[in-house]
Amino acid sequence: MCRLFGMTGGPQRVSATFWLLEAPDSLARQSRRDPDGTGLGVYDAAGAPTVIRDPIAAYRDRRFAEQAREVRSRTFIAHVRFASTGAVSVENTHPFLLERRLFAHNGVIQGLDELDAHLGDALRMVHGETDSERFFALVTAETARRRGDVTAGLIAAARWVAAELPLFALNVILVSATELWALRYPETHDLQVLERRPRGRHLDHASAAGSIRVRSGDLADRPAVIVASEPMDEDPGWYSLASGELLHVGPDLTVRRELILPDPPAYPLTIEDLQGRAAASQTA
Repeated sequence: MCRLFGMTGGPQRVSATFWLLEAPDSLARQSRRDPDGTGLGVYDAAGAPTVIRDPIAAYRDRRFAEQAREVRSRTFIAHVRFASTGAVSVENTHPFLLERRLFAHNGVIQGLDELDAHLGDALRMVHGETDSERFFALVTAETARRRGDVTAGLIAAARWVAAELPLFALNVILVSATELWALRYPETHDLQVLERRPRGRHLDHASAAGSIRVRSGDLADRPAVIVASEPMDEDPGWYSLASGELLHVGPDLTVRRELILPDPPAYPLTIEDLQGRAAASQTA
């Protein structure tokens, strides 16, 4: 399955190193399970986003590693892709950028013709083929209808999809220059959170699957909130979001959790309902 990663340092811009590619700690071996692209999104001091995306397997792309090795930002988002919908291309590689917000998704949404019709004019925001980018366009459109309230826009979009479309999983991370949102729905895939407090030592996280590794000396004495597809180290503070739970981390690292989807999808999909790469992408 795709791997998601998000992090915020709150009011501080921090350094983090993302080893998504070939490295001596078995990342190359693990990245072979997610062969269809890698992406990293960050923000500069003025809050302008930068996205680095390559539609090839992480272990083959040293250029990405060189570009992403040292970055400084208040918020980060990263994604390692196993394609479920759409070709292996830059346009289909996460994270996606709209209205200075960055978005990544793990899961499968079907009924894309119905989703396209529901998007209407907002379909112009979609440049690739994925269900993920379409959902992000829906979130963006619903946010605009609510005068820029991202939380309300994300809730409205997720509730519409849960009620109207066949759905296998909707695990998402969305970031702005100063905030982070994460949603797990339903219980199909895990989504883990660590509210890390200063402990006088470097942050040094590696996922259990080895797919994503993050290291930062800056965070030795600074707090951070981290969201990932699996616990990234042995820290006992990791916890799972519940199915249907939305996490919001504010600019000051205030964490709010809300159960926005207490019921299962109206049209739930199982692995047996998926075909080809869609099925493979959710079991790898």
